[in-house]
Amino acid sequence: MKINETTLEVVRGSVLEIAADAIVNAANKAMRGGGALDGAIHRAAGPQMLSELKNASPNGAGTAEVVVTKGYNLPQPYVFHVAGPIWSERKIAECDEQLAASYRNCLIKADELSLESIGFPSLSTGVYAFPIERAAPLALKTAVEYLRTNPSTTLKTVTFAMFGGAEHHEFRRALEKLES
Repeated sequence: MKINETTLEVVRGSVLEIAADAIVNAANKAMRGGGALDGAIHRAAGPQMLSELKNASPNGAGTAEVVVTKGYNLPQPYVFHVAGPIWSERKIAECDEQLAASYRNCLIKADELSLESIGFPSLSTGVYAFPIERAAPLALKTAVEYLRTNPSTTLKTVTFAMFGGAEHHEFRRALEKLES
């Protein structure tokens, strides 16, 4: 999908495989590494990333707050660490806004750094249990709205890289609905 001069795409694979100026890490609020994608990014980047995170966010970070580090041993120059919301049936509207803010804040940070490309995983849909069928349309809608309201963005490519088949299916379906 093309929005102004930016291509928005959904691909199957790991965000670690995306050729981008920055990738987004589905971090936890402690900002000290964790399991799943967070752990994989830390292992691939090397111990310098954790050292930088400890200096950049000695007390962790709030939900939707972006902490930027270098990519170190990764092919991507930057990693944007962001903790999305933990899903709660009792706080649906708040969870939706926090998830949208997580994506939007990464896009804002990419523009602040004059980056041309960013790769996103699916935020909060793993151990944080945000329903993928709700998260996918919200993530893509947030990106589209950001790109439409910021026509002078430096971003040329926004990629959503979905590792699992179910998440890829949901993101593809959400993208197709936005294109129609």
